[in-house]
Amino acid sequence: MPVWRTVGAILDFAIRRTAGAAGWLVLPVGLLLFLQWPLRDLVHAWSVQANDLAQCLFAIFVAAAVTAATRARIHLAPAHHNRAPRLAAAAVLPWSLCLLIFGAGSVSRSVLQLESFGETGDPGYFLIKLAGWLLGLGMTGQALADLFRRGS
Repeated sequence: MPVWRTVGAILDFAIRRTAGAAGWLVLPVGLLLFLQWPLRDLVHAWSVQANDLAQCLFAIFVAAAVTAATRARIHLAPAHHNRAPRLAAAAVLPWSLCLLIFGAGSVSRSVLQLESFGETGDPGYFLIKLAGWLLGLGMTGQALADLFRRGS
């Protein structure tokens, strides 16, 4: 098996497993969003923190969901409809690489500073920026897996 097909298979496996695991984030996001009302009106505390945590988890979930949708050939459906996953990958790859390259500085500064939410001061805002970069990483990996896949 040529090296590029091995790389494609490894990327495909890693993205499938990661996107599948991240899909479970929908449960704590839903729970945290539901809990905001009783926390605010009954407990009179922690509703804002629940919202901030839900935003962080939701950002990571969306990054994985967009990658999973591309894997399932439903995100860029017109390109995939023409049975041209390599064409779709070639269209996504420049965008995702730009996101990785141009976002690296902002994301790294945010992570190193453990950037907090501006309105609340709660920690974790860096996770939202990191999720955007993870979206680029996932889309780059999926595009490369599509380009290297046999029979595409």
